[in-house]
Amino acid sequence: MHIRPFIIVFIALITVLAPARPAVAMTAEQYFADGNRLFRDDLYWAALLRYRQAEDEGMRSAVLYYNTGVAHYRAGQHVRAREALLRALDDPQLRIAAQYNLGLNAYRLGETDEALRWFRLARDQEVDRKLQEYAVVAISRIRLAAEQPTGFEIRAEERKKKRKFADLELRARVGFGTDDNVFRSPDQPYIDLADSNAPTVTPVIQSGAFIPVSLSAKYLINSLPFEGFYGAYRLSGRYYQDQELENANEYSHELSFGSEYDRMDEEKNRSRRVRSAFKVAQHDEVYYDPDDGASRVVNGVEVDDRMNYLRYGPQISLRQFGPKVGLGMDFTGQLWNYEETGVLPEYDHEYFKTSVFGQYRFSRTALLRVTAEYYSRRFGDRPSFDLDGQQRVGNPNVRYDYVALGLRARQRITDSMWFGFDVERTVRTDQHVGYNDYTRDSFGFEYHWSPGERFDVELEGVYHLYDYPNAFAFHEPSAGVKTQESIMAKIEASFRMTRRLSLVAEARLRETVSNDIRIQYERLQYMLGVRWES
Repeated sequence: MHIRPFIIVFIALITVLAPARPAVAMTAEQYFADGNRLFRDDLYWAALLRYRQAEDEGMRSAVLYYNTGVAHYRAGQHVRAREALLRALDDPQLRIAAQYNLGLNAYRLGETDEALRWFRLARDQEVDRKLQEYAVVAISRIRLAAEQPTGFEIRAEERKKKRKFADLELRARVGFGTDDNVFRSPDQPYIDLADSNAPTVTPVIQSGAFIPVSLSAKYLINSLPFEGFYGAYRLSGRYYQDQELENANEYSHELSFGSEYDRMDEEKNRSRRVRSAFKVAQHDEVYYDPDDGASRVVNGVEVDDRMNYLRYGPQISLRQFGPKVGLGMDFTGQLWNYEETGVLPEYDHEYFKTSVFGQYRFSRTALLRVTAEYYSRRFGDRPSFDLDGQQRVGNPNVRYDYVALGLRARQRITDSMWFGFDVERTVRTDQHVGYNDYTRDSFGFEYHWSPGERFDVELEGVYHLYDYPNAFAFHEPSAGVKTQESIMAKIEASFRMTRRLSLVAEARLRETVSNDIRIQYERLQYMLGVRWES
């Protein structure tokens, strides 16, 4: 069986009709130039995003740090402005301008002595006469303000409060959506060969409206020249409006604490980043029957909570980039603790993942990345399957080990358009007798287009093809070897109404085809909402 061809036509049609999303893989120089344009239009937050993308793409120059510092200053982020301007001091051509702006920034922070120190450095030089005159005026105004302590102290206290808020990053999104297959139900009747009575099942496909919500907050609690410490929170969920669909509600909370380290060598045009965090997450959803969305009952006991879990553990990410070559490594270790039902095996397991990548940039518009991954899921109370498809009590616990090798290519077409391809092969090994072994080939595609300053469009999709050498459909030998293929596609269009507020429209398609009809379904979701970013 194959994915139906109308899906490709549907995606292509939406791509032509939808508005646009900004390209996110321009060259560093193009990001920098676009940031300068946005700055000139007084769009400081948008300019800061471009400057950060330019740095992510490998730009390590004093003028980037200087422009970033001035943009942070204009946006009211004075702590970050100071950090960026300090990094621009090493350039002799920008040193005096950076000193003067550091004085302005310190004064806005209410740090009068610090402001005077920077202004005096700009005043005492003999290279730039205009900045020397500005510095003299600034020193005079500070001395005049010092003669009115009451008003100045009030303003300084207000600036301190603003400084604390500037360290808080907030993102939120809320909207309205429709779902044409809420419970991922199969679209045809089937004989359930997994049941000894082999009943004929007629699934009921249900549709409805839902509210998607997401929220993230990050607070920088300490800032050093190259390192910051933070706490972060993230919420995501989906809530259906009809009471009969409430079993499809689900949400996740995640709390994390960690540090971020960034260091660069301007002479060699190299950068190094280290991210480390400890994360704790809670996920809640109902373990429903996809045939009709009803709660599952086993031996007279409802097992709604079977898929609820708490997971926690550390994550570490290392990155180093040069003008052409980039290297990176990630490690994750987690414990997943699922709710106990008492009548079914639990899904509790340990999860470990290690990945490494190497990247080479052929030109300003093309790059290639190779990624290798190893990860493992080791269950504590879930017996393995034998080769006849039976999951017998007393068998060793399930352990799946995965090895994946991927290739990513990105190519820019114009300043406002780029596309990319991803190819990956994943091999899963069932460490008992190999019943659930599979090989999965994945093919991904991304397309980004930004025809204007406010419109953005993004299209992405991935196709998975599974090869199970041993597993049976319905875990029943008479049903034949299990087959499975799936497609996931998304198109998102946004319109930036203000500096922080955007209107977002999104369509998602998911389809799985298999001779195990229990897992076969097609689902299409549409969402319209607003997104706010600080």
